[in-house]
Amino acid sequence: MRTKLLDLHTGGSESITDITRPCADFVAETGGDGLLNVFVPHATAGVAIIELGAGSDDDLLAALGDLLPADDRWRHRHGSPGHGRSHVMPAFIAPSMVVPVVSGRVELGTWQSIAIVDVNVDNPDRQVRLSFLTDPSYG
Repeated sequence: MRTKLLDLHTGGSESITDITRPCADFVAETGGDGLLNVFVPHATAGVAIIELGAGSDDDLLAALGDLLPADDRWRHRHGSPGHGRSHVMPAFIAPSMVVPVVSGRVELGTWQSIAIVDVNVDNPDRQVRLSFLTDPSYG
């Protein structure tokens, strides 16, 4: 297994950060077939495959705002108002995903991108662990 840690600055506001290019570059070095695991080791962020740049990213943040409002209803209370929702969000947008890799290329659909979803305005710095898994006995 090959692994790499990415450092991201997601800013002090809700964000969706495109990491498709670093993922593609990481697996391109292998030239092989396998699985790319993308993992965010944070309790308040997730990984999504979504179309970016055509409004879907804003729609996702709006939907999360409707589903998980940033108000005082949350039992987990510290940090900014509504911080508890950031700890619930990974139950809806998981902190990891697996993407197939064929001949060193991530096999995404035409409009799909790999993105980090971060609604925690209190933590602007994130890490993402990329792991490439392949079966060395596969011919």
